[in-house]
Amino acid sequence: MPGTTQQAAARQLRALHEAGVLVLPNAWDAASAAVIARAGAQAIATTSGGVSWSLGRPDGEHLTRDQMADRVREIVTAVPVPVTADIEGGYGAGPEDVAATIEAVIAAGAVGVNIEDSRAPGGPLFDPAAQAARIQAARAAAASAGLPGLFINTRTDVFLFAIGAAEARLDDVLARCAAYAQAGADSLFVPGLTDLPVISKLAEVSPLPVSVMAGPGAPLIADLAAAGARRVSVGTAIAQAAYTLAERAAAEMLATGSYQSLSGALDFGTMNSLFP
Repeated sequence: MPGTTQQAAARQLRALHEAGVLVLPNAWDAASAAVIARAGAQAIATTSGGVSWSLGRPDGEHLTRDQMADRVREIVTAVPVPVTADIEGGYGAGPEDVAATIEAVIAAGAVGVNIEDSRAPGGPLFDPAAQAARIQAARAAAASAGLPGLFINTRTDVFLFAIGAAEARLDDVLARCAAYAQAGADSLFVPGLTDLPVISKLAEVSPLPVSVMAGPGAPLIADLAAAGARRVSVGTAIAQAAYTLAERAAAEMLATGSYQSLSGALDFGTMNSLFP
């Protein structure tokens, strides 16, 4: 059962959603989480894509539940702030699969989850009633596991995968949001939506706080917050940037024998001191 430290972290994560905007630069392993916490992040969110790539697998539930939970446990151990886990679609279609995944990440120390309504990358999506049943299972499993305060960020991929006619997407998201809120979700994550007027419309009527995914080309976090977003993450973007640097530095060494791409890095002592 979760101890007092995990219970306190759950309350802390919930409090971070009560006012202002929560900024979550996504991590994928213990070291990335540690440097993100060092930079000042108040909580750590994992990215399923980054976790999968670091283990040599593609994104899209190609890891086992246990592999994902093991990585969450490593991250929780490495940082002093709350951790919310990207559990993709729950590692199985049924409510019982979602419940098992919730139990696994709570046992690993997480105090929040991100669960999506896609059946597969690119769609199709679970219908709202089916996804609501999966969220209900998540909420019940959290209570049974001793962490009723688990923060459930429910993700809908209507905009990300351009589901349905463009003019109908906002209404689709709102209908889903109502069903997901009734099922016990705590916030609504709408990746693929960066249009400020649409975010503003959604935030005005959504029964749940709105979470968005940003990155290069997206509005600044201050502008997203002004439009009503309460939580901003970047998905796989930081992991992509880190792996791009690895490729760039390797290419420079191999092509020119130089090391300019490596300048400005955190020094060895700083990195080493992040871990006991």
